[in-house]
Amino acid sequence: MSDFIKKPFNKNNNIISFTIDDKETKKVTEFYKTTPFPNYKSDDNKQTILNKGDKNQLAKQFKKFIGYKKKVLELGCGTGQLSIYFSIGTNNKIVAFDPTIESLTLAKNFSEKNEITNIEFVNADIFDDVLVNEYFDFVWCNGVLHHTKNPYKAFEIVARSLKQNGYILIGLYNKIGRLRTIMRKYLSKIFGVKFLEIFDPTLKNLKISDEERKAWINDQYFHPIESIHTLDEVLNWFKKNDIEYINSIPSCEFKMYQSVESLFSKKSIGSLYSRIINQISMIFNKLGSDGGLFIVIGKKKTKNNLN
Repeated sequence: MSDFIKKPFNKNNNIISFTIDDKETKKVTEFYKTTPFPNYKSDDNKQTILNKGDKNQLAKQFKKFIGYKKKVLELGCGTGQLSIYFSIGTNNKIVAFDPTIESLTLAKNFSEKNEITNIEFVNADIFDDVLVNEYFDFVWCNGVLHHTKNPYKAFEIVARSLKQNGYILIGLYNKIGRLRTIMRKYLSKIFGVKFLEIFDPTLKNLKISDEERKAWINDQYFHPIESIHTLDEVLNWFKKNDIEYINSIPSCEFKMYQSVESLFSKKSIGSLYSRIINQISMIFNKLGSDGGLFIVIGKKKTKNNLN
């Protein structure tokens, strides 16, 4: 039942579909049309998707925290592997939302082949604001908003779809933490893509096919739309949209390590000094070498707790 959609839509091959007209969004859809990321292997099944998901400690803890009988949105699901991971073995309702129909078709075909029925797919532009307000218990939006033409506006729209007391997880490229990747990107323009094979520590350790490697490089270094952000910027987004800060990686408090296992435990926002220091530290740790992505989790305030 598509009760989470507030505008008329078409059903295209069992995918809820809207016409996408925005030129900037079309740049993104064309990009992923040619390099779907991550793609499926011919022998992928429920178990292989579970195995992949369990290796992602952030996704594993998120799935554990969700529990059961919840409504979950993944905004910018791509080929839907995480959405499918969240759906397997649960009675949660998962909505996988993405502007690229080719990516969603891969996800839909896999779901039907493996008889996964608690997931729905939506092909739409987030800026067309098609989601019902205060519907979802959880929103996962990791590595997505910085690939939109207006990250704050996209956040504002998706925040409206979150229930009171619902949780949202967003992941963005950090203005400081991404410096190493930005430097490698510019040097690769001089020395070629082979430069990345030598000097990107994450890429060097990836045990994937040549096709997957190409898709990873394109996604990390040559995306047509990219922006960079800070913890304080996101804290301001949260404040404007009645979202209470819960926790983040890196931490807002003055400590160098944040456990994924305790990520959904309420922490303080620390000080401006501690937030700056922890973001600078990203340059020198795995967060920076892996692309400079930072994670922030928030909880939608109730109408009685808006102060």
